Amino acid sequence: MSSNSKKILVVDDEELTTQLAKTFLEKHGFNVITAFDGEEGLRMAKAENPDLILLDVMLPYMDGFEVCKKLKESDNFKNIPILMFTAKGLISDIEKGQAVGADEYIIKPFSGKALVATIRKHLGITE
Repeated sequence: MSSNSKKILVVDDEELTTQLAKTFLEKHGFNVITAFDGEEGLRMAKAENPDLILLDVMLPYMDGFEVCKKLKESDNFKNIPILMFTAKGLISDIEKGQAVGADEYIIKPFSGKALVATIRKHLGITE
């Protein structure tokens, strides 16, 4: 399976981080859409039906834990991988991410290579 047709939603309120992730993932053949707060992320997920969501924790209006919980409670999104993508690296944060259904917890700053490998793993892409 190729990454070319896979759509990733990146939800992060830091524009530079969002742009870096978008540029890097597009170089690896992914179709990337972005949102800059929790409410917009939830709306974009419902409108765009992405294959995977990279979700920051500290977001305006609704934090990433709440967005993840709402999506994972929905039959339409419970099987879509959600990767928490955050600077909050305490064990309690990781446990909270797991409790709301996050499939993976990636600590910023991130390695681009490791990020792509993790995304490919969750999408079942072997290249």
